[in-house]
Amino acid sequence: MRIKPKSPREAIQPEQPPGPPPRSRHVRNPVVILINLIISLAVFVVIGAGAALYFGKQIFDEPGPSTKDSTVIIAAGSGLSGITDRLSAENVIGDSLIDELVFNAGIRFYKNQTRLKAGEYAFAPGVSMREIMQDLVEGNAVTHAVTVPEGWSTAQILKRVRDNDALVGDIETVPAEGALLPETYTFTRGTTRQQIIDQMKAAQSKLLAEIWQRRSDGLPVKSPEELVILASIVEKETAKADERPRVAGVFVNRLNKNMRLQSDPTILYGLHGGEAWLEDRSAIKQSELKKENPYNTYQINGLPPGPIGNPGRASMEAVANPSRTKDLYFVADGTGGHVFSETYEQHQANVRKWRKVEREIRTNAETAKDTAPAADEAAPAQGDGAKQN
Repeated sequence: MRIKPKSPREAIQPEQPPGPPPRSRHVRNPVVILINLIISLAVFVVIGAGAALYFGKQIFDEPGPSTKDSTVIIAAGSGLSGITDRLSAENVIGDSLIDELVFNAGIRFYKNQTRLKAGEYAFAPGVSMREIMQDLVEGNAVTHAVTVPEGWSTAQILKRVRDNDALVGDIETVPAEGALLPETYTFTRGTTRQQIIDQMKAAQSKLLAEIWQRRSDGLPVKSPEELVILASIVEKETAKADERPRVAGVFVNRLNKNMRLQSDPTILYGLHGGEAWLEDRSAIKQSELKKENPYNTYQINGLPPGPIGNPGRASMEAVANPSRTKDLYFVADGTGGHVFSETYEQHQANVRKWRKVEREIRTNAETAKDTAPAADEAAPAQGDGAKQN
């Protein structure tokens, strides 16, 4: 290979450094640049998301900021944002933006945003966001209770339900006397009053159907409704559970013999309705025994036209399967129970004994009152009136 000699001018010129190597056509391509940028951003996003997930999970699972027991009411239809605001306001999950974001993200991550239930919730100190989520999803709300004593009238029951401030709404349909089952009913805050009444009606209907199916043969009651009527009278005549079958037996025997029931509580109901029990009107005048009304079983034959209260299970069971005796009468014995008899003569003797007990009770009470210091007077004892059955 021949080398061309440099001219004198070229020989005195400085050597030029070599130029940069030619750039790859792929590197200069904008698409490649964009892809590289996207990959870089994706790496940063993945790293950031991983870090957020890690630290978010730590916050979601760690004990919360609350230092005391907290009660939070979640209204129906609140939605996730409303629930978050409520929990934040009560400082159960913390009130910072990060706390709210973590709680929201955690609920959504577990796909529970539409499964949170309204209600009243009690949270312990330090409850975590995860524990809160579990309670809201499972509906572990605070339960309240309303108790209906056996024998209460519908008027008494309605007043108790209306007075319960954990219930909401009005009672739109007033049930008939005897249509409700005395029991303890649990519910969560926000339950409507009508729902509780409907629950009582359904429970009574179900139980009555079961009891009617296993009733004894030969009863003078011809329908479930008549069973409830007689059970409501039994309920008012005795508060002792072990006496109810025997009291029911007395009334069954009297009905079978076409004898009048002669039950004092029926007179009270006939005079005052369910308000008699609401206002504790227990005294009966002699003139009221002879006053005619559809419920006065001293004046009418057979059963009154309807129940005089809402009987409980025990009284309905007692009427369905009463004691098999020949008893036709009973009178208070002074201890809260009754003495039973088969004949009127026996009954009159028992009445005289009871009246003697009454006199002794009054005498002892008056003596105690006279001898007690003025600042500590003894209250007069109250005795049961004799059942003139």
